[in-house]
Amino acid sequence: MRALFIGHGYTDVTFITDYIPTGDEKHTGQNYAFGVGGNAVVACFTLAKLGRNKGVSADIILPIADDWLSKIILQKSAEAGICVHARAVAKSSLSLILPNDDKRAIVRCRDSNYLEDFPEVDISDYKVLHLDGHQPSAAKYYAMIAKKKGILTSLDGGSYDREGVDELLSYIDIAVVSERFCEQLGKTPEKALEFLLAKGIKVAAVTLGKNGLVYQEENDSTHSKIPAISIPHEDIVDSTGAGDIFHGGYLYSWLRKPEYSWKEHFMFARAASALSVQKLGTEESIPTRTEILKLMEQQ
Repeated sequence: MRALFIGHGYTDVTFITDYIPTGDEKHTGQNYAFGVGGNAVVACFTLAKLGRNKGVSADIILPIADDWLSKIILQKSAEAGICVHARAVAKSSLSLILPNDDKRAIVRCRDSNYLEDFPEVDISDYKVLHLDGHQPSAAKYYAMIAKKKGILTSLDGGSYDREGVDELLSYIDIAVVSERFCEQLGKTPEKALEFLLAKGIKVAAVTLGKNGLVYQEENDSTHSKIPAISIPHEDIVDSTGAGDIFHGGYLYSWLRKPEYSWKEHFMFARAASALSVQKLGTEESIPTRTEILKLMEQQ
């Protein structure tokens, strides 16, 4: 069982520090992490880790430059069993992340000036296509094909204002969007669900951070809510990538157990996300299947 991801990738440098220097100052932080980043990328790495030895694998269409940062991404992808279909850019993208309790500040340098068209990939053997709204031309092209072939299409809706997102919704089966997405629509989370379902989406959900998740399926008369797993404040280290790990979690669950309800898939993803905020960095915070199932049993 294979899944294809399309998005934008970063190298993440995450610092734990109690002070941000300004001017001509220096300061020593407490800890740091270095690894891959980006919405679809972290979701892809999550699926690959959970699916290892379970017959589930992940590929990704990703901007790649001829520099050492992209070489690291390619190396890490190979180690994770991920096949990268490269789309050339001049320079790799980089994020500096500064966690602060359950929030984080991010400074990014991003190159989305593609030097070539997106690669042609035969998606006939894929079961899932997951998009994060980046690479809009590639996203729409493959979403149209996937929809015709009956491949599950999934959207990480971090921003409604992103180029091509509204048009893309017509080809999506499951959309899990952020509170920011709702704000840009000018709608409450519940009204945003109605908006998404009216677009033909089969399962619509809004992540609400510490307030959990609200979702609705196409034949439901009303929405349902799943509360977040309570994590002691002192155990929260870094929330970066928690949402992306949530996406990878429910996709893995669906691929492994398609007969399960979406509530069950979201419960699995909820546990994965709750575990992730207790570690520093995106890659390091992706939990194992055993850890997820153990936490689910404790709820």
